[in-house]
Amino acid sequence: MNIWDVDKLILFIAFVIPGFISIKAYQLLFPGTERPASTVIVDAIAYSCINYALLSIPIYFFDNSSINNTLLVYLFYTFVLFLAPILIVIFWKLIRTRNFFQKNAPHPTSKPWDYVFSKRKCYWIKVVLKDGTLIGGKYSRDSFASSAPVGEQIYLEETWILDEDGTFIRKKNLSAGVIILTSEISHLELREFN
Repeated sequence: MNIWDVDKLILFIAFVIPGFISIKAYQLLFPGTERPASTVIVDAIAYSCINYALLSIPIYFFDNSSINNTLLVYLFYTFVLFLAPILIVIFWKLIRTRNFFQKNAPHPTSKPWDYVFSKRKCYWIKVVLKDGTLIGGKYSRDSFASSAPVGEQIYLEETWILDEDGTFIRKKNLSAGVIILTSEISHLELREFN
């Protein structure tokens, strides 16, 4: 039994690849705990079946049409195998993040850290470290916050000097920002700015 037989390869491509594409697209849109590819084969097959179920009517009409153009056939099945799984995930994201859906289901983003920083808003941030040290900075266009599955880390593009009350006084001179590791953070206080 050769796994490289054409019929086995076609079955693999048809019933695993669209599901893997859906899983990876979902992980990109909703950061969370990643699982090794070897453990998601059943999920990939299930998502591929969902993909085909949602596209069953277009596939039926395309297969029963009298289209003899090879290029159109390749384009259609490229859409079905590679693009539709991504579009379905994007549509699913639009539904899952709406308020009407949130009333009855959990939010798809697993961590508040990822939820807040995925919005890419600009903030004045006060970071309170576990030892009580207070660090102030600007989180803006050139700043960065990590996302799951890696641990929370934040890069503030500007570091600011704070007074005893935690009020921002002025930007630190000769500073290119600060990177703060999650193991040192007690909590963050954020204030939006434009």
